Amino acid sequence: MNATTRLGLLGLAMTLSACSVLENDKIDYKSATKGATLEVPPDLNQLSRETRYTVPGATVSAAAFEAGQARQPRGTASAAPQSIGDVRIERDGNQRWLVVNRPADQLWEPVRDFWLESGFVLTVEQPKLGLLETDWAENRAKLPQDIIRSTIGKVFDSLYSTGERDKFRTRLERTAGGATEIFITHRGMEEVYTSSQKDNTIWQPRPANAELETEFLRRLMVKLGVSEEQSKAVAAAPVPVTPSARMATLNNVPVVQLDEGFDRAWRRVGVSLDRTGFTVEDRDRSQGVYFVRYVAPGEKKEQGFFSKLFSSSPDAVAPLKYRIVVRSEGNQSTVSVLNATGAPETSANAQRIVRVLADDLK
Repeated sequence: MNATTRLGLLGLAMTLSACSVLENDKIDYKSATKGATLEVPPDLNQLSRETRYTVPGATVSAAAFEAGQARQPRGTASAAPQSIGDVRIERDGNQRWLVVNRPADQLWEPVRDFWLESGFVLTVEQPKLGLLETDWAENRAKLPQDIIRSTIGKVFDSLYSTGERDKFRTRLERTAGGATEIFITHRGMEEVYTSSQKDNTIWQPRPANAELETEFLRRLMVKLGVSEEQSKAVAAAPVPVTPSARMATLNNVPVVQLDEGFDRAWRRVGVSLDRTGFTVEDRDRSQGVYFVRYVAPGEKKEQGFFSKLFSSSPDAVAPLKYRIVVRSEGNQSTVSVLNATGAPETSANAQRIVRVLADDLK
């Protein structure tokens, strides 16, 4: 195919794409492997190699379905219940998560299989922390499905890009009663022009998509035995309003204040840490402490974050370790930052961390 023909086909494809209508709930991701390297916030992993996957919307085994039906109380199917069998969905503001009445060690493999069966590549697998994370990927369903792409997609597909990338983190956390809470959080990046001439681009964060998080939670419910129809009814239920967060200073230490008790504050802070890309190395719920790693923006070298991450060069900047602490009295909670030794942190980094958390918790 000569250059003139390629240009002609490209022009035709762009014209036809204007007439296409994209289904809002369709998901068809492809791992991002081409183009400029994403220059992203601290502790993100490099894009994985060629992995294409389409997440199914209605896949569940007969055995899993029957198990879910057997656990479901009679007379509840038409009432859009929060709980179906031993699986229920909880809501707090724009956050949703699953509570499953099974031990976390029994859920690790089913949850891991959920992502693998959907075609995702997992870049983080930490059973002791109950943490799974996918690679960065592009939702190709956002591209118009025109005739050209359908006919010669493999040849022509690389000419299209949404300019967006997504990754998902799944966290399993045990409750005092022996159940397991499952959180799925989304992180997004978008490619933007750096000048009016549109001759260069950079990647920058975009807000977390709560609808995507809910959709994958719904699909995970199906994997755990809930029917497709029941999962849709439960996920579509109204979301209550959650009190917002605010920044403050106590004893010269920057903090985030929340008008809610420990359980809700602990949960919300954990989700915010996942959404905003902190690496949580450990957590101690009994003490209200998350142990995290952080790289200050001003400490990045010109070589780029990914080069630094995989380099043994002495110039590479090691992440700093902090403790994010949640303290509560009644229906009031305070979130503060401690250094690696447990002393209050008042540095510019602490200010940045508190601001990031407060912005996400609002």
